[in-house]
Amino acid sequence: MKLSQFSFHLPESLVAHKPSETRDEARLMVLHKDSGKIEHKIFKDVLDYFDDKDVMILNNTKVFPARMYGNKEKTGAQIEVFLLRELNKEMRLWDVLVDPARKIRVGNKLYFGDNDLLVAEVVDNTTSRGRTIRFLFDGTDEEFREAIEILGETPLPKYIKRKATAEDKERYQTVFAKNEGAVAAPTAGLHFSKELLKRLELKGVDFAEVTLHVGLGTFRPVEVEDLTKHKMDSEHFIIEQKDADIVNRAIEQKRRICAVGTTSMRAIESAVSASRTLKAANEWTSKFIFPPYDFSIANSMITNFHTPESTLLMMVAAFGGYENIMNAYEIAVKEKYHFYSYGDAMLII
Repeated sequence: MKLSQFSFHLPESLVAHKPSETRDEARLMVLHKDSGKIEHKIFKDVLDYFDDKDVMILNNTKVFPARMYGNKEKTGAQIEVFLLRELNKEMRLWDVLVDPARKIRVGNKLYFGDNDLLVAEVVDNTTSRGRTIRFLFDGTDEEFREAIEILGETPLPKYIKRKATAEDKERYQTVFAKNEGAVAAPTAGLHFSKELLKRLELKGVDFAEVTLHVGLGTFRPVEVEDLTKHKMDSEHFIIEQKDADIVNRAIEQKRRICAVGTTSMRAIESAVSASRTLKAANEWTSKFIFPPYDFSIANSMITNFHTPESTLLMMVAAFGGYENIMNAYEIAVKEKYHFYSYGDAMLII
């Protein structure tokens, strides 16, 4: 398929810049992929589509406060430093993006916080905006993490043109987040409240957790018309044996298995055994899913509404059927559903 086949007009007014008032009261479009039938609900209505022994697969990655602002030594110029991932815990080496990048060279020192709570030295150039930095910090790892927590901001996507608030710290994080390492939230999971999870549990729904640390590549535009030539960024994912067992039991019993979000789907599709069951894994994946694609594990999916020409839209189209999804998106625009990270949700069954 071609990039241009995933183009559609998305009015700027439909891009959500803040979350719905209550997590589980965002709007929900339900798409029946066999018939193409569409229903309009609110998110907590997902309860009606799942029964005893069905399984929901949740990505339990936790977003850390990855956006920091430092000052360059001597000039005092303000530099935005976006922490991508820790390369070496002992040496406190990090892979980061810097802005403005032209001012930052190897050997430069950056100072963070009022009393220079953290100091970092640039040790390498990785890409035009990418750098490797080493934090010069003598305390324990716990104290270092606390300093990042104090200095860092919730890494809202760049299209949200406002400062992150205390509300974002809570809402740009799923209620089941536990394994820190993501620089972007697995947004389909943001719609679940603790109450809704409890009600699903009482109904007999089982939960399997995976961890996929969402990287900035999730926002990277596709720049080639021929999709087979696009390269995805690698992301680290972990699937424990006990969670694979929950999913495989449901496959055996022909239950409904729902991947909550494109990140959960990417993780499970990167860990399929020869017998088309889910296997435990601790690996990196650069899997790019676009139509046509034969899915092995999940038979339903919860996802947000994605932007035109994005890899996320392509995966959803592979799962729900290209015509179905492009038609549903046309209706979503007409019905004024909200798009992107803080937007509304879609259940594909």
